[in-house]
Amino acid sequence: MTLVIGLTGSIASGKSTVSTMFKELHIPVIDADKISREVVEPGEFAYQEIVKEFGETILLEDQSIDRKKLGSIIFTDEGKRKKLNGIVHPAIRKRMLEEKEAYTKELEKCVVMDIPLLFESKLTHFVEKIVVVYVDENTQLERLMSRDGSSEKEALQRIRSQIPVREKIELADAVINNNGTKEDSFGQLKDILRKWNVL
Repeated sequence: MTLVIGLTGSIASGKSTVSTMFKELHIPVIDADKISREVVEPGEFAYQEIVKEFGETILLEDQSIDRKKLGSIIFTDEGKRKKLNGIVHPAIRKRMLEEKEAYTKELEKCVVMDIPLLFESKLTHFVEKIVVVYVDENTQLERLMSRDGSSEKEALQRIRSQIPVREKIELADAVINNNGTKEDSFGQLKDILRKWNVL
């Protein structure tokens, strides 16, 4: 049986770092963010639906979607944002489940579904175990501000638009405290995987 682990965290918690650690342990990772970019590439079904819905004015010269332009349309219009999500989210879920099926057929011992908004998107039924990557709010705020060059106010808004990490911890099967060094986090991950008989 393939153990399906959901990996999540809060913004700027270092989830990507932990995702890379899984790969270093030769555990396949299905990355929701990467898939969300793939499903809107020219030729994809979701791409065609978006162009049908929003018109060709949202395309760049190379026919790819101008994310900034599309973003400015949906940012101010709740209805249009729902339309876009209604096209993109099912496409992402479908692709993620197809990849999960493929790894399960290959009899992988474990597969990771890296989903930033695992709880917010109500996708916990996709996975059997949940690992939450955690940092304290001050570290999170500093990392987000230096990563995106955002002001404290902007960074706090983004942090607060997600479910508080404390609530995510309560819903998790395991937590990686990412306040320390990379080695420290890697050690915690290995301990979790040993406990779950993956390593």
